Amino acid sequence: MARILITGGAGFIGSHLCDRLLADGHEVIAMDNFFTSHPRNIAHLVGHDRFRFVKHDVTEYIYIDGHLDAILHLASLPSPVDYLREPIKTLKVGALGTHKALGLARKHGAKFLLASTSEVYGDPQVHPQPETYWGNVNPIGPRGVYDESKRFAEAMTMAYHRYHGIDTRIVRIFNTYGPRMRADDGRVVTNFIAQGLRGEPLTVYDDGSRTRSFCYVSDLVEGMVRLLESDIVEPVNLGNPDEMTVLEFAKVVQRLTGGKSEIVFVTPRDERTKDDPHIRQPDITRARTLLGWEPRVPLEEGLQYTIDYFRHLLHLEGK
Repeated sequence: MARILITGGAGFIGSHLCDRLLADGHEVIAMDNFFTSHPRNIAHLVGHDRFRFVKHDVTEYIYIDGHLDAILHLASLPSPVDYLREPIKTLKVGALGTHKALGLARKHGAKFLLASTSEVYGDPQVHPQPETYWGNVNPIGPRGVYDESKRFAEAMTMAYHRYHGIDTRIVRIFNTYGPRMRADDGRVVTNFIAQGLRGEPLTVYDDGSRTRSFCYVSDLVEGMVRLLESDIVEPVNLGNPDEMTVLEFAKVVQRLTGGKSEIVFVTPRDERTKDDPHIRQPDITRARTLLGWEPRVPLEEGLQYTIDYFRHLLHLEGK
């Protein structure tokens, strides 16, 4: 049994990691300030004898009593709605938060896993994107606050590995979906599902030709656990290599939510799509070869789980 801290532990992915690590027999400490998450994500864990919650902002000094075997650093503002609204906070969480979490790992001699993102590749000119690609990021664009905060976090993680000898891991997460996502986070999955369940038009930006690939959350968590248990220091892509256009994806969601919503094409008049990647597909050769990992949950199966969750969530919220 290990004692593991998860920053961002009440978030979408973080809460699923709490579930998995507890199921594996570990002791889990979840840290969050609920800025982009919700207490309901971990409400079912309250009272668990191996679970503890600490409300804290990771940009401030972090103190955890007792020993720590591992730190999984997921705290961030990952959705466009959040990082466009709170650009400075996004940068601070990516930079100061990562610095504080790495300092804690050094103090405890703990293994450290950074949850990075496919956004480090920016609007890629290499397709699909391997870990060796350095990316095409606009550092002064509106999305740069998130992209560059994660690139900085990767650089700092590797610096702590090289200079302080910290045992580090870096996972680059591609589009992931599943229960416990926020209905208002502005991502394509949540936008379409919420619109479909409300009977509203599914709004596809521009002509819908941008591509994405979608990985179900349980597959991602499996990959992260395997990476944590490995000895791989270099970044590893985790995502689904099955690429599809946003329009194709909208048609799938349209059908699974009842088929009553029409698809409409809109051109945003704000910064939501400025520097938005036109293509996105992970090269998961490294994960397949070194971790024996690849996604297993079919898209429609995962979407049905997610739609069922959102149907319940929207009912609770009266929407």
